[in-house]
Amino acid sequence: MQAYSERWATKRESARPGVAAPAPRASNDLVGDPPRAELTAPAATAGADVVFQPPLESEIPAGEFGDVIRRGREIFIDTPRAARAYVGNSLRCVSCHLDAGRLADSSPLWAAFVSYPAYRSKTKSVTTFQQRLQGCFEYSMNGRAPPLGAPELVALESYAYWLASGAPLDPKIAGRGYPALAPPAQKADFVRGEKVYAENCVLCHGADGAGQRTQDGYAVFPALWGADSFNWGAGMGRISNAAAFVKANMPLGLPGTLTDQQAWDVALYMTSHERPQDPRYTGSVQDTRQAFHATEDSMYGREVAGQVLGASGPPKPFKPLKESRP
Repeated sequence: MQAYSERWATKRESARPGVAAPAPRASNDLVGDPPRAELTAPAATAGADVVFQPPLESEIPAGEFGDVIRRGREIFIDTPRAARAYVGNSLRCVSCHLDAGRLADSSPLWAAFVSYPAYRSKTKSVTTFQQRLQGCFEYSMNGRAPPLGAPELVALESYAYWLASGAPLDPKIAGRGYPALAPPAQKADFVRGEKVYAENCVLCHGADGAGQRTQDGYAVFPALWGADSFNWGAGMGRISNAAAFVKANMPLGLPGTLTDQQAWDVALYMTSHERPQDPRYTGSVQDTRQAFHATEDSMYGREVAGQVLGASGPPKPFKPLKESRP
């Protein structure tokens, strides 16, 4: 069988300018839960941090607790269908946390679990793990937060607890989050980022950033901007966060193939498009920027191509996904 990375490279090679390429197949190895053997962090070298290895899906225990763990995994990899009442877009947890939340340097779920409770500057309070999950629904899923103790949160917390079996309680555990990038040698540039996007990202995510769906509406590749993407309050809306994710994890199956500069440039390009309003919107774009986005790391409230990003009015009322949508 052709190796995963070889198949993916073939798809990208066939998408050179002027050459028509078929859309990637909607197979499980391309939608965010790739074969573990090929996407697990490489073996540690002498002197390097040893990366924790979470248990395999086949090791989920039998019984009622195992059933809840499996339910949490289902929500994690198929969020719009499994937690429909709280999701406002087609993104899934696994869109940003690859290999079902297992992959080191892809903000793995096991590392997040052992890092909470913790003080967060975003909330200016000590945040529990369930509260952190609530934020994911509100911002990344552009939805609404399930109440604390909701079955969906209990299932996700149980899955995270199980993934972290044997992991040290260490907020600095190796493999956590996305590896931070040093500041770029050149200031991130929209035009260069557009070129990087066209050459490396457009095949899956589309020229309009809307991603790709199967005929029945299932999102194979997530929307990076636009109405069906994460909103302005999500962490992936920060340029540095997006750059770190891209460098460590993209293109899918070929992580680390972009230079740091390319990652910064394409992250700026991605975050320089409109997306759903920040739920914390104060009624004024500039006031909202001052309160929540007063940093060069955010494009919110800044002008791009004559348009002030975020000037889309108040957040639209939340509507749970319809049965016809994923």
